[in-house]
Amino acid sequence: MEVASPFTGRRGVSMPFSDFCAPLVFDGWGQESLMERLLEIGRERKWRYFELRGGRETLPAPAAAEKYYGHKLDLSIGMEELFARFQSPVRRAIRKAEKSGLAVEATKTRKAMVDFYGLHVRTRRRHGLPPQPLTFFLNIHEAIIKTGLGFIVLAQRETKPIAAAVFLHSGATALYKYGASDERIQEFRGNNLVMWEGIRQLAGQGLKTLHFGRTSVENDSLRRFKLSWGTKEEIIEYFRFAFGPNMWVNSCRNASQFHNRLFRRLPLAVNRVAGGLIYPHLD
Repeated sequence: MEVASPFTGRRGVSMPFSDFCAPLVFDGWGQESLMERLLEIGRERKWRYFELRGGRETLPAPAAAEKYYGHKLDLSIGMEELFARFQSPVRRAIRKAEKSGLAVEATKTRKAMVDFYGLHVRTRRRHGLPPQPLTFFLNIHEAIIKTGLGFIVLAQRETKPIAAAVFLHSGATALYKYGASDERIQEFRGNNLVMWEGIRQLAGQGLKTLHFGRTSVENDSLRRFKLSWGTKEEIIEYFRFAFGPNMWVNSCRNASQFHNRLFRRLPLAVNRVAGGLIYPHLD
């Protein structure tokens, strides 16, 4: 897809806001055919670069521009075996959440997405990042969840949302796309409960694999959380080709701590406005 912005330029990305999307190559199309067509399109459209999220086997790139961890959970082994493979802190957290009186449900309602978004805004500020606009999630609800390709799991305490997660699925594969919680009420382990309920729902629908999305290689705590659910770890690579002298770019995002500190201090309403202004120019 083409992303065009007066501030960040015009580029091709497979796919914007996705964790991974390797090229789907048919018989008769190899490295040369794929690259020739991408270069042709890029020159026609005046892209600054194009980025492929996965697909090393189809590319001549010498090195990845970015690397992430990915984690997959086998849902086909049965619920008892799944639970037994969780690390003991996860099993204890699930039992604690179940005994704490939390109400948990998997739902496809628009209200549940709005409730999730309220938690998402808090979570993004805690991580030092602006949230995506509410319209972004309402479009996900309209185009994906309402069509039967996903659901929201919501945990509440006395009707107050304390944790939520968005799961998407297609065919036999599911994706844990977004998770959020109220950091002021972490002792009830709502995050663990919504993940467990999501896994139960997906396995009950006959899906075979749950992917936990990408994890930054610097985010060791999130990596440990995903591994604690008995997942298998993999490496996700992004490749970027620039229409300039450097060609294949070995790094493309410079980490900065300043903006994280800034967004952690801003009021929630200001963070929401900032997200609405920034995200249309990102991918």
